[in-house]
Amino acid sequence: MTDSRFSAIVTLRQISKGFNDGDQYHQVLKQLNLSILPGETVALTGPSGSGKSTLLNIIGGFEQADSGELSLLGHSTQHWHDPQWSDFRRRSLGVVFQQYNLLTPLNVADNIQFPLSLLGEPWNDWCDYLVNKLGIAELKQRAVEQLSGGQQQRVAIARALAHRPALLLADEPTGNLDAHAGEEVMQLLVKLAADAGTAILMVTHSDSAAHYMTRRWHLEQGNIHE
Repeated sequence: MTDSRFSAIVTLRQISKGFNDGDQYHQVLKQLNLSILPGETVALTGPSGSGKSTLLNIIGGFEQADSGELSLLGHSTQHWHDPQWSDFRRRSLGVVFQQYNLLTPLNVADNIQFPLSLLGEPWNDWCDYLVNKLGIAELKQRAVEQLSGGQQQRVAIARALAHRPALLLADEPTGNLDAHAGEEVMQLLVKLAADAGTAILMVTHSDSAAHYMTRRWHLEQGNIHE
């Protein structure tokens, strides 16, 4: 749940990141200064290879910046190690991927409950609300590999929001869906994140999807313009 004591969910100060490709060095992020407030929704757009997913990975702790400081929920991550990152992801982070990344040995209900089980919590009324709003209540006992792409993405959204995280990172959440299914998924994602008090940072190439966010960052040549 978002804690109102924190003025920002995410704060980036002078964040830079680059990669070596043979003899060439490519700087994809150049001294970025950004923040996301509780409940805000932000679309991150830009050309392929501009570093959008890299920025998401840095915020989620899956990659490290070369320099600069990242603060999450008011705490600097500069000296965080695996236990601190794991605790943040368990309690405060939800992730929705383009490829869904559902756990195929588990059925729909077990996938959705998975983040709660990491916290030692059972299925609850909020889970019932999620599956009803997402139109997947009748699918709870179904194996996830038997679902359509649109259904799998709805399960992924329910799983990402089951523990009401402060922040949701979404990487091309409508990229594998047709236009109609993509519109439905975006409407539901925004509505349910608002109900949970969850901020969203979403990478997308879709102008239609970006319009559902209240803010838009465009990343190109290492710089972000709002």
